[in-house]
Amino acid sequence: MTANDMMAEIRDANLSYLMLAQQMIRADRVTAIFRLGIAGEIADLIESMSNAQILKLAGGNMMLARFRFDDSAILSMLTNYNKDKQLAQSHAAILMAGQAAEEIV
Repeated sequence: MTANDMMAEIRDANLSYLMLAQQMIRADRVTAIFRLGIAGEIADLIESMSNAQILKLAGGNMMLARFRFDDSAILSMLTNYNKDKQLAQSHAAILMAGQAAEEIV
C-alpha cells in the first residue's frame, strides 16, 4: 500500500466515522455520546456540522476516531471470551462507561 493509498483510506474512514457519528447523535444523543465516547460539547459540534465542514475535516491526514481500549483488560475481554460472549461484552461496556469522555484540549 502506497502512502497515497493510505491517506485515501484514512480520509474514507474519517468521512464514514463523522457521518455515522452525526446520524447517531441526531437519532439518540445520550446513547451516541456513550457509544462514541465523546463529551457533550463535541457531540454538539459534530451535530451542527454542515456537509462541507464534514468533508473538510475528513480530508485531513490524521485519523479522527481512536481506540478506546487503553486498558488491555477491556480489549482482552472483547477478544478472548471463552464461554459467554454477551457477558464479556456487557462487562467491557460497564468498564468503558466508567472512563471519562474525551475532551478537546
